[in-house]
Amino acid sequence: MNTFIQGVTGNPTVFLNGELTPLSEAKISVLDRGFIFGDGIYEVVPIYAGKPFRMDNHLDRLARSLKKLRIESPYTREEWVDLVQTLLQTLLQTSSAQMCMVYLHITRGVAKRDHAFPLPAVKPTVFAMVAPMSRPTVAAREQGLTAVSIDDIRWLLCDIKSISLLGNVLAKQAAVDAQVDEVVQFRNDFLTEGASCNIWVVKQGTLYAPPNDNLILEGIRYGLLQELCQQEGIPFVVGPVLKQAVSSADELMMSSATREVLPIVQLDGKPVGLGQPGPIYQKLRRAYDEAIEALTAS
Repeated sequence: MNTFIQGVTGNPTVFLNGELTPLSEAKISVLDRGFIFGDGIYEVVPIYAGKPFRMDNHLDRLARSLKKLRIESPYTREEWVDLVQTLLQTLLQTSSAQMCMVYLHITRGVAKRDHAFPLPAVKPTVFAMVAPMSRPTVAAREQGLTAVSIDDIRWLLCDIKSISLLGNVLAKQAAVDAQVDEVVQFRNDFLTEGASCNIWVVKQGTLYAPPNDNLILEGIRYGLLQELCQQEGIPFVVGPVLKQAVSSADELMMSSATREVLPIVQLDGKPVGLGQPGPIYQKLRRAYDEAIEALTAS
């Protein structure tokens, strides 16, 4: 068994094209369009106490991404839910883990190598697995993250949760090379997002978000933080955010499925605001924790 498989969780059961199989035995054709062209989409659903968090929102985004790539969904909404539950039940048979994430991966399928869509349409490839997940560390929550600014060089359809992630890979590597936790990307001096997260700007008690358009991926936390701001009485403004506004922010935050919401306390070697997690972050952090507690208590 290879090291990668051992590093996941031993040799877990995964789902591939209608079958449950050990990860070490899961195989796809080299002519799968996901392998050849990156022609597909994915979703990541966080699980707390065995319960999916914001599942409806994740399925809505999965459907939007498939529609934009003109891939017919191979399953109904109810069947996607059943698939996630099947994987969670399979995990619980061999593990007591209650916190994890479900990864869903759909490609256009296997066809002769040709850039155009295959005609007639082929059967999509569906892969899904459960992977370990840990909540952010106390240090990350209480001390915050560091980041650097970079140019956003990705394509113009970032709203599709595509498996073509080379731009995101290069962005994350820029953070690694700079020995920081994250990048903050700008296109023509306007804020877009991080390597794999949404970025939030706080100025004078107001939370600012870049437009939810084709230049960013609508993280599920985008809608969640908007709801939490309304709940906590925090003004929430959507609109173009200039690089200068980011540089002079009182607070910066990032959010993603696996890292939830975390403060960025240093950008380009300079402190953000007072260089420590700020009051708006603290309010949203508590509200986020309460949303998870409500899920696990239900």
